[in-house]
Amino acid sequence: MDNFQLVLRFFMNQKAMVGYSFMAILTFGGERVFSMVSFQCPCNHDQNFTYGLTFLLGPAAVLLVFSLFFSTRLWRLYTGCCLNPMKLCPRGNCFGCFRVLMSIFTSACVAPIMWLCVALLNGTFYECAISGLDENLVVDLFCKNKTLKCREELARVPCDRSKLSSDERMELLLMFRAQSQILGWSIIIFAAIIGLLGTCCKNCRSQVSYLQLSFWKHYIEKEKERFDAFTVDYATKLAERNLQSFFENKIPNPMPFPNHKAWEEISEYYTFSRTEQYYSTLQRYVERTDRDFSPEKRPVLDIEHGIEMT
Repeated sequence: MDNFQLVLRFFMNQKAMVGYSFMAILTFGGERVFSMVSFQCPCNHDQNFTYGLTFLLGPAAVLLVFSLFFSTRLWRLYTGCCLNPMKLCPRGNCFGCFRVLMSIFTSACVAPIMWLCVALLNGTFYECAISGLDENLVVDLFCKNKTLKCREELARVPCDRSKLSSDERMELLLMFRAQSQILGWSIIIFAAIIGLLGTCCKNCRSQVSYLQLSFWKHYIEKEKERFDAFTVDYATKLAERNLQSFFENKIPNPMPFPNHKAWEEISEYYTFSRTEQYYSTLQRYVERTDRDFSPEKRPVLDIEHGIEMT
């Protein structure tokens, strides 16, 4: 049992690494399914480039959209901005807002970059796309010192319909895959360097020490974990109280509930400051001495879903 708890604690402490590893496995499996089941290069000059580029960049774009769609940080920052544009840049802190947006976008780019790297290292999509280009620079690169037949059959090289000899076809395929893999490794190296430089710059400009930053990260994680559990429990109690009042036809028991302004304040993004010993907007709000405990009088109406909360 102790060994099991030790292993479980290790995986809990390395959640980010485990999550990225699982994402990499899913990306690799998805790429193999696409390349073996649904991908069939048309092998003609008119469609090769568009078809190959669609399979290369299409899933990456979808992964980027999904990553942004499921980003709670993005929706926490964006929700209500149409009604209150200043929410994006509270107190005129445009640089802080830009930094948060860049952090959200960078996190969302992990899955698309993984897809591009796996797809380029495999080379199937790139072979189809590059063989359909009619640009003289591309054709001269692959068909240099070769016959005119190479130029005519270049788009059919990814398929078995090429009229070139097996040696010529294999040579061109190896050139395609070499370029694709070089491009894939270039993206990996560039992403690793940018990630390292970004982390170094962020830590260098940090206003807190490494140990305090570690404590801050643990606190944010625990606060979110307990917030989710507490909201589920509190929502359950509120639903039971309302249902009991409805079915028993009696006045409901009073139940404290944060007002709309309080929800708005704890939903803002928070930047650590040396003048405040707080680690989140929630902590800053609960430790304020001028908190507004009055309930929200104005109803919050959601026209689309027909929900009214008082």
